[in-house]
Amino acid sequence: MSEQRLSEALDTLKGSGVRITPQRHAVLEYLIQSMSHPTADDIYKALEGKFPNMSVATVYNNLRVFKEIGLVRELTYGDSSSRFDCNTSEHYHAICNDCGKIVDFHYPILDEVESLAEQVTGFDVSHHRMEVYGVCEDCKKQQH
Repeated sequence: MSEQRLSEALDTLKGSGVRITPQRHAVLEYLIQSMSHPTADDIYKALEGKFPNMSVATVYNNLRVFKEIGLVRELTYGDSSSRFDCNTSEHYHAICNDCGKIVDFHYPILDEVESLAEQVTGFDVSHHRMEVYGVCEDCKKQQH
């Protein structure tokens, strides 16, 4: 599954005229294989052994390119580091209060929420995001 997604993502990059450097390929591959919604720092730490000359700035620059092309979404949470999600389909997140783990889950799209918000607020709503918070299975096991 992830091989096909990587191949499609590389085709998207090439189609956008983006050069595929070894670092760019590695960052993209890591994002597709990682289900953890990593931060730029997570990606950097995972790849620095393979690419000792790569900087955190290189990771950020690649993430910016991927975001502009639509290959990743940036998830921002107040003051904490942005996390990156290469699942760009409509989905929601469950977030652990203890360890910060983020897990995708699918639910029928809440389009009616957007139209209601437009009616109530007068906004032209562009999108929404929903998150649920709780304690993940791993953290629950540690508590017992």
